[in-house]
Amino acid sequence: MTSDPTFLSAERSTASLARMVCELRDGDIPPELSERARSILLDLLGVTIAGARTNELRALSATWRLEEGRTRTLGSRIETTVTAAAELDAIAACCLELDEGNKYAAGHPAAHVVPAAIAAVRMSSTPVDGHAFLAAVVAGYEVAARFGHALTRDSRWHTHGHWGATGAAAAAACIWGADADRVAAAIDASAALIHVSPWGVVLEGNFARNFWIAGAVRAGLDAARLSEAALVDNSGALVHSLGDIVGTLDYPRLTNDLGAHWLTMEGYAKQHASCSYTHAAIDTVQSLRAHAPWNAEDVEHVRVRTHSLAAPLFQRHPTTRLGAMFSLPFAVAAAFVTDRIDTEALDPAGPVFTIAEQFSNRVHVTAATELDELLPRRRSAEVTVVLHSGEEISAMTPNPVGDVDHFPMDYPAIEAKVAQLIGEVDTAALVAVVSSIADTTDVAELFERLP
Repeated sequence: MTSDPTFLSAERSTASLARMVCELRDGDIPPELSERARSILLDLLGVTIAGARTNELRALSATWRLEEGRTRTLGSRIETTVTAAAELDAIAACCLELDEGNKYAAGHPAAHVVPAAIAAVRMSSTPVDGHAFLAAVVAGYEVAARFGHALTRDSRWHTHGHWGATGAAAAAACIWGADADRVAAAIDASAALIHVSPWGVVLEGNFARNFWIAGAVRAGLDAARLSEAALVDNSGALVHSLGDIVGTLDYPRLTNDLGAHWLTMEGYAKQHASCSYTHAAIDTVQSLRAHAPWNAEDVEHVRVRTHSLAAPLFQRHPTTRLGAMFSLPFAVAAAFVTDRIDTEALDPAGPVFTIAEQFSNRVHVTAATELDELLPRRRSAEVTVVLHSGEEISAMTPNPVGDVDHFPMDYPAIEAKVAQLIGEVDTAALVAVVSSIADTTDVAELFERLP
């Protein structure tokens, strides 16, 4: 099988990525990547703490039947095993749809990688210093993002739970001191442990979707264990799953400009608690409303044109928070009746949900071929508001606010975002931890100070 050109391409690409992982760990991290890692951690940890405080996570944690342990989940006082804490943290990280993403990877590398890296630190037989941890986060993110970028998914697959496991495996193996061959084996093995993640489950608002990232975290840790035990090698397992069942892999793209161009630098921060494919339309509505002499009652109907990646989100009448986050008509409607699409706006038990549901009948969405031609650099949306008077007002947003190419959020902006989610006191404690990571000699001990 190793003589097959496809398997050889996969093995060589994975080996190159593994060498990059070890070079980052054993050498210097470029300053811009270290700074980027700091922003990723502040954003993701803050969002995770907020997610842990939702009614959904409280209900889940209360019925999880947790094993006894001394590891506390983020945002709560619950103590359990390292693995269970990592899974609950991963679920909390993505349940609000506020976690950092990467449009070139078409998904969320950080949520797949960071919980695995933290778990690996806690499982390490020796203290892990800040340099090793940051290197693992950056390297794992880069590996995951490159797999996301190189993968053309079957349209029935959602982006969570499969390619991200490669980054989780890379981060864990890196922290446990694996050499390049063992890191490569872990990356490859993770692709044999991935979740099936259908878009249909997401669109139904099924909370099980939030377990897919937790599954990828577990897959990454298990793949690193398999590699450490020398039970797997870099044999091209990913060809079968990512390269066949999930979709197709462009193997040269996995390593194109490796070490010169970092997809880790191309991530975006989210300001709305909904799928990123809804954000450009929400931003456009907010811009139109900012100085408008009209209000929602004056609106006859709304036309939204966006790219076809958002087509699965055209469904209506959600009944859960997750369903609302993935309904473009609903999210746009909510933007007309409330000023913020935050953790409360799309909560079915909250005051906005019913009003937004009623308004959503006036929102009509279509995909535009000419906007597809701008992908992935631009994820545009055009909104036209038609008033009862007959007046029409239109505007277009080229990318969501917070995108790397459109008003990106810097560290203070991310800090402000987190403060709105978890409060000033807990944000200050989180900032203190993140700021201390680079200089600490024991990351696990430092994380005990997290809110």
